[in-house]
Amino acid sequence: MSVAASAALPDDDSIRIRPLQPTIGAEVEGVDLSRPLAPAQRDAIRAAVLRHKVVFFRDQALDNESQAAFAAQFGALYTHPSTTRDPRVAPIHRIAAVDAAKYEKRLHRDVPPGDGYHSDTSWRLVPTWGAVLRAVTLPEVGGDTIWVDANLAYEGLSAELKERLEGLHVTHDFREALAASGHDYPIVAHPVVRAHRETGQKILWVNLTQKPQILGVELAESRALLDEVLRQYKRPEFQVRFSWRPGSVAFWDNRAAVHYAVRNYGDFPRHLERVLIADEPLYAGL
Repeated sequence: MSVAASAALPDDDSIRIRPLQPTIGAEVEGVDLSRPLAPAQRDAIRAAVLRHKVVFFRDQALDNESQAAFAAQFGALYTHPSTTRDPRVAPIHRIAAVDAAKYEKRLHRDVPPGDGYHSDTSWRLVPTWGAVLRAVTLPEVGGDTIWVDANLAYEGLSAELKERLEGLHVTHDFREALAASGHDYPIVAHPVVRAHRETGQKILWVNLTQKPQILGVELAESRALLDEVLRQYKRPEFQVRFSWRPGSVAFWDNRAAVHYAVRNYGDFPRHLERVLIADEPLYAGL
């Protein structure tokens, strides 16, 4: 583990952090996200996100405006091209079951059920670094979200697979979805194994929902390597699974984890709201 990842969290007596798994996921208590954070609180939460990849808050009374205000304390907000609301009000992206069903039928036809592990905005040259997701309308049971520690997924590879993947790039193709929203962006290829800019950890980073193809190898080998990546993502020991309740909020490092929404709630209109946090200004415009 790098120095950045293992360093002590900033001291703030009001905040309590309870890890849920050894390296990924923690619940944060003792803070009201609807109010401006003290600098020590902000620093403690950001350090917890870097260490645990995703942190969760319970019993928060947020609306769109206060959710965006909370996220903005950690960086400039990013408006996703498919956001339909006026971004001058709040760059909130609706994550709704009814939209997801239509989206997957039209754009994710080639993604088998259970394989849609992904990171947000990986189709950009420089993806957003953080995401804040808030529960709005939930089924009585079901509808969990799974996050995967992408560093552990890498470390769990055999030495032979690590060597095969080193230096390879994989495509992230979101053009069809962007075109439907009136936007255009070229296909981007990111390293399959990339170093986290702040922690230095090696990350196994593939978006299984964006037509991935590993470049520079035969198609059969690309498919075989992608199957190995997916197998790592699906290993329970690399995951944390979060059960939503009213007032729940998740905040994750989009550069360090991939996630998967469990759709086991039938036709219930599950609805969450997401705010994305852009990377630092030096990188964010790319």
